[in-house]
Amino acid sequence: MSQKPSWLRAHGKPWVSNSEKVVYENPWLAVREHDATSPTGRSARYGVVGFKNVATAVVPLHDDGTITLVGQNRFAHRDYSWELPEGGAPLGEDPMVGAKRELREETGLVAKDWTLILNTQLSNSVTDEVAFGYLATGLSAGKPSPDETEDLAIARVPFREALNAAVAGHMPDMLTLAMLLRVHHMASQGELPHGLARLVLG
Repeated sequence: MSQKPSWLRAHGKPWVSNSEKVVYENPWLAVREHDATSPTGRSARYGVVGFKNVATAVVPLHDDGTITLVGQNRFAHRDYSWELPEGGAPLGEDPMVGAKRELREETGLVAKDWTLILNTQLSNSVTDEVAFGYLATGLSAGKPSPDETEDLAIARVPFREALNAAVAGHMPDMLTLAMLLRVHHMASQGELPHGLARLVLG
């Protein structure tokens, strides 16, 4: 990734947590309430959702310029979501190991080549969740093995068609949108092999 510009430097004082308590916890997350001091010196009560996994997402990019997407019903928004293969890796595990596992379980695909292309924070005003996104190429097919609660559909679509759908709001999952835009940017900047870039750019 490119060098950070000088204007991205931090300024001011950081938040300070004077004390904290866990108000809710389950195997995936914990909600902590902090007695905090803000950067302006004012006292504040701050709730943070802490995750016990990092999020992972994969762009499975085939040699013909198509990608594999996964469709499933999502509980939180009570809607149906088409998105990239996504999941989580426990804290302390290499996120790429988790990403490989999720790709194989959700789609059956195994990739020869893996590249970290995105490291981002999700909803950073109220959660500490981070995400790692990978470009997976050199794909070979296998049999999916989803979790017992997952009823998944799989679609293989042209990259540009998926990007257009995401930008139009038909695939509102933020990791999916960010990852597709990142791959498109890579193609436009010469960061992908020429033939593959041409297919991505349409």
